[in-house]
Amino acid sequence: MTTDNGAVIRVRDLVKRFGSFAAVDGVTFSVRRGEIFGFLGSNGSGKSTTIRMLCGILTPTAGEGVVAGHDIYTETEAIKASIGYMSQRFSLYEDLTPRENIRFYLGVYAVPPGLWEERMDWVLTMTRLWDVKDRLTRDLPQGWRQRLALGCALLHRPEILFLDEPTSGVDPVTRRHFWNFIRELTREGITVFVTTHYMDEATNCDRLVMINQGRIVAQGPPGGIIRNACPERENADLNDAFIALMGRGAA
Repeated sequence: MTTDNGAVIRVRDLVKRFGSFAAVDGVTFSVRRGEIFGFLGSNGSGKSTTIRMLCGILTPTAGEGVVAGHDIYTETEAIKASIGYMSQRFSLYEDLTPRENIRFYLGVYAVPPGLWEERMDWVLTMTRLWDVKDRLTRDLPQGWRQRLALGCALLHRPEILFLDEPTSGVDPVTRRHFWNFIRELTREGITVFVTTHYMDEATNCDRLVMINQGRIVAQGPPGGIIRNACPERENADLNDAFIALMGRGAA
């Protein structure tokens, strides 16, 4: 399978079945280098299953896919080395300090030891955690821990960053700072693939895919999706479009 010029993720007719149940049922989309790409759906829509296939965790039942130039069937380890992943649940070690967590993940990602000091300084500066680098992570506010998790996901300078509901449970000010930082990453050429249930956040994405019952029900820029889903509502927003599309069922 060949990728489109500039596409770092491309899937075609992707399927994942569990027995007779099709969790993902023939999805096709691509993601361009350096864009913020939103992947939206209600609980049980198939978005988490799709992400796990893209990250090399689940093997598809059928279809084709390439992530960062690597085949999702045969090159899963290369995919894992090319991406960063931040889950909605805090996944670092709360009984370690931020500095100790960063040191641990430098080893996990096999960053050359000669780069450890530079990467450590970069993450602590980027996350604004220098002053608390030696406090236990569990004692930090939720928003600070999320910043630390994001920094650890970037230690190996991945081409693609997967963010699964990254601002869940944080305050609006922290959410704004988080999205400002995401935009900075894309200006450096990093591609951001994000899921969120906050529709106001999703408007920050360059393009969106909405998935329901395992199938894509809409894709395109946020404004275009709103116009197509709610053509008779002049003041409709993305939340209105999401409700309308999820209520219709998969096409």
